[in-house]
Amino acid sequence: MVKNGTMTFSTKPSIHSAGVAAGPLEDKKSIFAKQFDKVYEDERCDLPTNEDGHRQLMYDAVMIALSKAKKDVQKIDFFLTGDLVNQMTPSNFTAHSLGIPYIGLFSACATSVSSMITGALFTDAQQANWIVAGSSSQHNAVERQFRYPLEYGSQKGATAQWTVTAAGAVLIGKNKPGMPSIECATVGKVVDMGMTDPLNMGSAMAPAAMATLSSHLIGHSKTIDDYDTIITGDLGSNGFKIFKALVNEAGLPHTKNFRDAGEEFYGKDPSFMAGASGAGCSAAVFFSDVYEKLCTGEYQRVLMIATGALLSPLSYQQGDTIPCIAHAIEITAGEVAV
Repeated sequence: MVKNGTMTFSTKPSIHSAGVAAGPLEDKKSIFAKQFDKVYEDERCDLPTNEDGHRQLMYDAVMIALSKAKKDVQKIDFFLTGDLVNQMTPSNFTAHSLGIPYIGLFSACATSVSSMITGALFTDAQQANWIVAGSSSQHNAVERQFRYPLEYGSQKGATAQWTVTAAGAVLIGKNKPGMPSIECATVGKVVDMGMTDPLNMGSAMAPAAMATLSSHLIGHSKTIDDYDTIITGDLGSNGFKIFKALVNEAGLPHTKNFRDAGEEFYGKDPSFMAGASGAGCSAAVFFSDVYEKLCTGEYQRVLMIATGALLSPLSYQQGDTIPCIAHAIEITAGEVAV
């Protein structure tokens, strides 16, 4: 059933496996480093360009997820992913290397969840048996595009966030008892509060996260306390603070089960300003820490809300505002086989 962006998956597609690959700084500084499947000592993954390294991370994440589930690439029906580089060329080249039927998706940093929603739709409609979904980012490639060339040496303010070098992928298939399963989701609406500062995207995205949370709770007749955690994608410390304030203003019962991947990623190290961002940020945290907690039963039900700032280098250079989006997906630990 679909109503105003909310949808329920009657077959409850399962997430059969997950893979995360990350860069050297993430290995040294992220509190989730031990949960990543593969890390590189070189930002470019020992390849000639940042973009080459970017696509290698996504390729690795996919192959790790498939290896864990003992699935061959030839068995995968669709590959759904996206990134932040112009025309998503890292994703396109990855798709060519994999040879899987491919749909490129752009929801900026919300692509980790929009790809899972799309994969669950295909599976629920019995149009696919196996789907790989995910997203990625590479610090150097993205920073020089959306902000300034790294060589410029510009200083960032406290509201800025650090683009993560990481990729995450999940294998979605038919429901299997005991595996984390996708029950329902909410596709968000674009929210634009008139902000124009690309170095303060957490604040710009917070209202979109709140709008999607509200739509999901109302549309699925849920309360905040139904979840072990509600984790947003990469609002960072600044945006996360605003998001929680908006939740309180809405009169929703405020518990301690809120998390934000961007705020947590680098352990709240002030060297990373307001925290982490990038399409690989939520993917790396959702598909490692959160997924593992679902697999072990530490979490029984979670709501992942990935947020994205839908600006482009051209749009903000022309003084346009920053439209934002947030998508939500509800995952349970899965029923135990009797």
